[in-house]
Order: sequence, then structure tokens, then C-alpha cells
Amino acid sequence: MSTYEYRVVPAPSKGLKAKGIKSHEARFANAIEELMNTMAASGWEYQRAETLPSIERSGLTGSSTEWRNVLVFRKPRTTDVTTFAPEVLAPPVIAAAAVDTDEEDVSDDEPEEPVDTDQHPAGGVGATQMLSDNGVEETSEVAGMTDSLRSLAEQRADKPET
Repeated sequence: MSTYEYRVVPAPSKGLKAKGIKSHEARFANAIEELMNTMAASGWEYQRAETLPSIERSGLTGSSTEWRNVLVFRKPRTTDVTTFAPEVLAPPVIAAAAVDTDEEDVSDDEPEEPVDTDQHPAGGVGATQMLSDNGVEETSEVAGMTDSLRSLAEQRADKPET
């Protein structure tokens, strides 16, 4: 049983000018003929023409269905698929992490030494990390609190609830 590989190309949408070809129909037929001869020269055999739906965006939130004409070509596969033997990889080795529930949770994100808040306009460890933002969204929590967040928390703690 022989296997094939397929190539699908868009059908020409307008004619191709050539010497002695005057009508629109003849130019269109010439465009298809040129495409089919080019594919045949590369070893592709014409199979069929198809008209298929393509859902495309229209406007900001809408979509519309556009019908596309394509030409399907095939050629025999040069390699035997049955001889393909994928390499079986060894399962990954997972190192057992030592979990100690007696210790407090210590974050590695916080620096060991105190940060000089005079050097940073917003102050605090969190501000140090936020000021060195590289533009990529960070999903981890910001370590520490900025001075503005700290003062807001103190204001809300001082107010009695109504």
C-alpha cells in the first residue's frame, strides 16, 4: 500500500496574461494551467479542486464565513513510514524535596540584608523589585510593601468600622 503526501494551494483568483490570450476566461484558464504545470514539474499529481469555508474576523467582534477555492495535489512519499522508529526516552528523575512542616515559610525572594529605602523613591523591598521591571508580566507576588501601601494600611487600620 502506497502512502502519499498532499499539498493544498489556493486556486488562482484572476487570470494570467500571455501572448495571444485575449478573453478573461482564457486568461483564467492560463493561470490554472501554469500553476498545475509548475506543480507537476515538481512531482505533484493533481487530485481535485475544493471549495471550503473559512471563518474570518470582521470588525472588532464579528466573524463571517468566506468560501475559498483550493487545488489539492499529491505525490508518493519518498520515505517508508513503516520504518519510522521514534526514540523512547527514559522517564525523568524527580528529586524528592525535603518538606519540613515545623519551620516557618521563608521566601527566597526577600533579600537577607535590609534595603536602604533612601535610594528608592517608593521605598521598601517591594519597590526595589517593581522598579527593576523588565516589561514582562510577572506572576509571582511582590516581596515586601511600598511606603504608600504601608501608609494606606495604617490609615485603614486606624479608622473605626461603621
